[in-house]
Amino acid sequence: MTDLIDPFGRKIEYLRLSVTDRCDFRCFYCIPKGFKDFADLDNRLSLEQFVRLVRIFSELGVSKVRLTGGEPLVRRDIGEMVRCIAALPGIEDLSMSTNASRLADYAVDLKAAGVSRINVSLDTLKPDLFRQITQGDLGGVMRGLKAAKKVGLHPIKINMVVMKDLNLGEIGDMVNFCLDNRFTLRFIETMPVGEAGRNAQDRYVSLDEVRAILEQRFELEPAKMSGSGPAKYFRVKGKRLKIGFITPMSQHFCESCNRVRLSSEGILYLCLGQQDKLELRPLLHQGMSDDELKSALQVAIQRKPEKHEFNSQPGQVVRVMSMTGG
Repeated sequence: MTDLIDPFGRKIEYLRLSVTDRCDFRCFYCIPKGFKDFADLDNRLSLEQFVRLVRIFSELGVSKVRLTGGEPLVRRDIGEMVRCIAALPGIEDLSMSTNASRLADYAVDLKAAGVSRINVSLDTLKPDLFRQITQGDLGGVMRGLKAAKKVGLHPIKINMVVMKDLNLGEIGDMVNFCLDNRFTLRFIETMPVGEAGRNAQDRYVSLDEVRAILEQRFELEPAKMSGSGPAKYFRVKGKRLKIGFITPMSQHFCESCNRVRLSSEGILYLCLGQQDKLELRPLLHQGMSDDELKSALQVAIQRKPEKHEFNSQPGQVVRVMSMTGG
């Protein structure tokens, strides 16, 4: 086996798999208002194609897979996909990012199928503001979180995109919510991914400001958290709560990037913040062998950039966030 090593010596061992670009929410910083240009279902990879590609990645050293979207639970065969991927040799960590709107119906099956942990997008605890941000129902998310706790999905990480003049004043409430429920909390800076992301940049808040606000109420000490994500973690002293800060804009973490993203149409994106890609669906349709696909992946990884260019070229990424997940 030859591992996937990029030109900067980073070993690629983490695959984020966007199984659909569709979502039952419409977060304003993710999908532009009125957007209808979703992928044609006929162009979406089949379950078998996804599983084959994940197996090939695993044979090249990838051991961690996160299922994302859009919203992965809107895909009808998601349960079978989880079971198939979890059964692959070499996949040691299978997780999912979800908005939790359908989690109450899926939590038992996901746990049984092999999902070990979940990340849940939750930007506010206020029902009216939640509807303003997502056009969705907060009650369904809360039922989903309750179901996930009950079946033992752990850890449950809450992802909160912090935005000026919107939810910045709620960060203390979110800390208390996560303390009460034994969730891990992660704050995230807005990113200029697609038109919606760029339009949301006027609400950008540096997480240095968030940390300063928190340190007025809580004593934070450095902590570690399992997983391969980009968050820098702290623990609230004397409590179990861990708080992560994901800072793609103010303090990028590109030097330790160990991941690539595969879209529902089989497009491999080498960096969330750039457009370079490898289209795998045509290669599958050409009947490429596993070894040929491995070679194509190894060549593509040599084009993985050193870092994103969100700050210097904020208009570079034109795809909507739901195509590749976060």
